[in-house]
Formats: sequence, C-alpha cells, structure tokens
Amino acid sequence: MGFESIKDQKSAITHLNSFLKKATVPHALIFTGPNGVGRCTVAKFFAMALNCREKWSEENVKYPCGVCQSCRKIQTDNHPDIIFIEPVGMSIKILQIRNMMEVLAMKPYEAQKRVVIISDAQAMNLESSNALLKILEEPPERTHLILICREISELIPTIISRCQHIRFGPISKKNIEKLLIEKNDIKTEKASVISIMANGSIGKALSINEGNWLSYRRWIFKELENLSCDKPLSLSLAFAEKLSKNKDIIYDTFDLIKTYLRDILIFKFSKEKIINSDLADIIETVSQIENLDAIISKIDAVTLAEKNIKANANLKLSLEIMILRLADIIV
Repeated sequence: MGFESIKDQKSAITHLNSFLKKATVPHALIFTGPNGVGRCTVAKFFAMALNCREKWSEENVKYPCGVCQSCRKIQTDNHPDIIFIEPVGMSIKILQIRNMMEVLAMKPYEAQKRVVIISDAQAMNLESSNALLKILEEPPERTHLILICREISELIPTIISRCQHIRFGPISKKNIEKLLIEKNDIKTEKASVISIMANGSIGKALSINEGNWLSYRRWIFKELENLSCDKPLSLSLAFAEKLSKNKDIIYDTFDLIKTYLRDILIFKFSKEKIINSDLADIIETVSQIENLDAIISKIDAVTLAEKNIKANANLKLSLEIMILRLADIIV
C-alpha cells in the first residue's frame, strides 16, 4: 500500500522516505516530471504516510497502512486537511490561493500534518504565484505544500528557492508494457506498441489504449507515405488542414511523425529496432525511397514547426509549410 506500487521512481521515493525517517519533512516540495509518471499519486501517498496512525516499515521504507481512518479518508479524497488545488480553465486563480490562505490560517481539523497539493502549478499566473509566495515565506505550523509541474523552470525563481525539488523520471517501456498486459488485459504485441508510443507515461499509455490512437497513427503514416511532389498540391494542403483540426493533440501528432521518420532512418541499418514494428510494411516502402539527407531534413522540418507553434505562430500556416517540406514541394 503506497510507495511500493510506484514504478521506476526509486530516487524520488528514497528522498521522500528519508524525510519521513528523519522527521525532517520540508514545508514545501516541488515534484517535477512528465505527466502520467506518478507525481500526483506519490503526493497523495506521502500525505497518507505523514498522517497514518499505523505506519509500518520494510527494508527501511515507510508505508501508510491504508486501513486506518486517516488513510481511508485521504485515499477517497475526503480528508478535511488534505487540500487539492488544480487549474480552473487554463489557470490557477488568485482567488483559489486566497481561499487556501484562509483555510491555512486556522489549525488543522484532525490531521497530524496538513498537506496542500497543487497540481499543474505552472498554471499559476504572476499574481497567484506572488500570493503563494507569502505562504512559503511564513509557512503555517503542521502544514506542507506539494507543487506539481512538468519543469521547475515553469515556476518563478522566488518560489523555487523556497522549496525542495524532487524529480520524477519516465516509466520504463518494460513496466508500462507489463501494466497493460497484466492490469488491462491487452495482447502483448499491442501493449508493446503502446508502451513505446507512451514516451514513459502510464497515463498516456492508458489514454492511447482507451482512445483511437492506433488507428489515428495508421492514418497519419498512410498520409505521410502518400506525400509526394508529383501529386496535386491540394492533397498536401488538405492533410495539413486535417491536422490543424486536431489542435488539442498536435504535439502528440508531432511525436508520431518524428517516430515515423526515425523508423525510416533506422530501418536502413537495423530494421529490428524500429518503434512502429506493426507498421513495418509502410516503413520499409518509404525507407527504400528516401535518402539519409532527405530524412534528416524532414525531421528538422517537423522540429521547426513544433518550435514555431510553441512560440504562438499560426497553427495552420506552420503545418502547411511542414507538410509541403515533407512532400518535397518546398525545401
């Protein structure tokens, strides 16, 4: 029950357990790492461990019991002293931080240690960040804050300097594949493909499995296979327009295209090492046509489009230029 269920986060859990063993838990922690690798789950287990009434140890690791009243309440998100804050819309509002401050001004209702977990902390704007800073400068007694974000650089320096940083890494392909097979009853070949596409995120792996990602990937690959300067310009532009309508998953789409191009490159030298092995027929066909310089140039085109869109360039225009470069219509 607890930390032992978290895979591939030994370093992070070792640090947290050291705090528990020495009873020197910092008043504020920042958990960084990719989405879907266990940051929120560990934050919740850590809150349980801080408040468990029946804590037990094995091989120097402390576990919450999972059955005492405190553990059960935290597990079901019903503990009055475990506060969860997440973005409303696209951001964490200053009103949310002020409401939290009002709660923290009072003593905990029943917890030994009150815990505030702020997910997607990078969504705080400057106003809400500065409001949170006041709490970090004068932390209330028996209270710990856990900020969860992707990269530490997404937070303002004054917040970073007042928190202990705990880094979470990607989950191994092996463990994602094992989870999909054992817990989700997915066939080995499909689990292998999904575990590669997940880029180290269990959350993304489950999302791929539940959605139509595999068919979307096949469609992307077939469209890329058919791109050619010999075909009408309208076909390339139509493909770009279809991609632009999937704005919410555009960065995942870039990842798919880059794995496609990577496989075309790798196939020339070591075909058993391609990622999309179930679509090897497409990869082989294109790999026989494309030369190395062209493939590398196309990878650069995708990287540039991704960079431009992150910098708020026009989405449709950026995709059109990228697709035209992939079709060798422009260089």
